[in-house]
Amino acid sequence: MFRKAKNIDTAFRGMRNFTIAFVVGYTLCGGLLMYTCLDMVRTIQGKIYVLANGKALEAYASDRRDNIPVEARDHIKSFHQYFFNLSPDEKYNQSNIKRALYLADESAKQAYDNLRESNYYSNIVSGNVSQAITVDSILINTNATPYYFRFYGKQEITRPSSVTIRNLVTEGQLRNVNRSDNNAHGFLVEKWVTLSNEDLTTKPR
Repeated sequence: MFRKAKNIDTAFRGMRNFTIAFVVGYTLCGGLLMYTCLDMVRTIQGKIYVLANGKALEAYASDRRDNIPVEARDHIKSFHQYFFNLSPDEKYNQSNIKRALYLADESAKQAYDNLRESNYYSNIVSGNVSQAITVDSILINTNATPYYFRFYGKQEITRPSSVTIRNLVTEGQLRNVNRSDNNAHGFLVEKWVTLSNEDLTTKPR
């Protein structure tokens, strides 16, 4: 009788231990599965698929702070290219200037107005002049806002009879603004001034 009771007690304890172990194991597996699923969701949300030329290309989203120097340099480069790349086509020049002015404040508009009043753009068109800019380097300090920058580049001015190379050094500041279709990087060039713009060489064509 006592042996039977002891066997029942032993079986009950064994079943209880098995049940506890099963519940603990199940809980751990469920927690691990939930963590894995959440991590997978976060990974998927960090991926972006871009459709280009009929192909889906995978990209990754990241914090803007990681890309500030890259985006800032590209914004500065784009602004200078829009402002200084000109051709003997009035509509092309107006389109470029319009794009440039979306990326800068009134300091760029003042520079444009000064050039327009001196007939710079009309002389480009009437003289069949092409102007292109190349970037040498862009220095930018992202340790404090607004971000100070200095641009170094060269202008190639092609006339019917000659080609002139000019150096171009400008400086200014970048302020954070909202992104838009006209300002994809979300920066605004402020207090923009030209420090140097002198002829380096002139060659006949």
